[in-house]
Amino acid sequence: MRRVVFVLLPGVHLLDLAGPAQVFDTAAHFGQPYRLGYVAEREQVPSAQGLPLTADVRWPVLGADDLIVVPGWRAATLREGPRPSPACVERLRAHHAAGGTVASVCAGADALGRAGLLDGRRCTTHHQHQDELAARYPRATVVRDVLFTTDDGVMTSAGIASGIDLALHLLAVRHGPAFAARVARDMVIYARRNGHEPQESAMLRHRSHVDDTVHRTQDLIDDRLAEPLPLAYLAARAGVSERTLTRLFSRATGGLTPLRYQQTLRLERAQHLIDHGTTMEAAAREVGFDDARMLRRLRARVT
Repeated sequence: MRRVVFVLLPGVHLLDLAGPAQVFDTAAHFGQPYRLGYVAEREQVPSAQGLPLTADVRWPVLGADDLIVVPGWRAATLREGPRPSPACVERLRAHHAAGGTVASVCAGADALGRAGLLDGRRCTTHHQHQDELAARYPRATVVRDVLFTTDDGVMTSAGIASGIDLALHLLAVRHGPAFAARVARDMVIYARRNGHEPQESAMLRHRSHVDDTVHRTQDLIDDRLAEPLPLAYLAARAGVSERTLTRLFSRATGGLTPLRYQQTLRLERAQHLIDHGTTMEAAAREVGFDDARMLRRLRARVT
């Protein structure tokens, strides 16, 4: 069981909390073993939007596969915001030291800073707090114009809805971009980008559209990546002609055909396998090629 524990401080922003919570809850609905929990100093926690929240005052036992998330809160400055207790700060520090992942949304980065987890690492927060965060934690490298950062088990996001981007990124790392894309689509979130940084996954990069016919076709390709999927079959499943599907697909994905999209996904998956020690031949077979020759040609074309 992977636990995701949210630390609730007074004045917590509801979307800072609800966004990533929805991501992991959806992941659990699709079969991943996530269990969500909420802890606080008191059982009742006031939110910035006026909705009172209920939390546990006892922390669950956590392992290295578990995640702690500190959502942000409403305050004019970080200094004026709520302070996590020394016990909470120690929990954050100890969990990371034991190999666990610690994340923040918006002003929640200040709690990670108090735990010393930002020192020597890249981090970000809401644009209104970036200067103050850099001043309060001079050993940290505050990155601007990105939605989230990841650095050695410490993850920070810029604020509000960017917590969703951070959570989807974690799903993509843990379970692959296909699963993250499935969760994103279920939440009706198609474009998951990270500021000026290029999108790492072609599966997510080519999902930044709202054409349902193309999304359904991409879902089919994503789920059956290694299988031959003729255009006629894809068009029949989509309920349109081959010509119409090609036109819609190209318009939605910036010029890709369904075959080229599948090849792009295969290439990225194969490269991931090779980077983790799989041979070229084995990686090619894993993603649906008869041998490594096509894989080599595609890699050479990209290079």
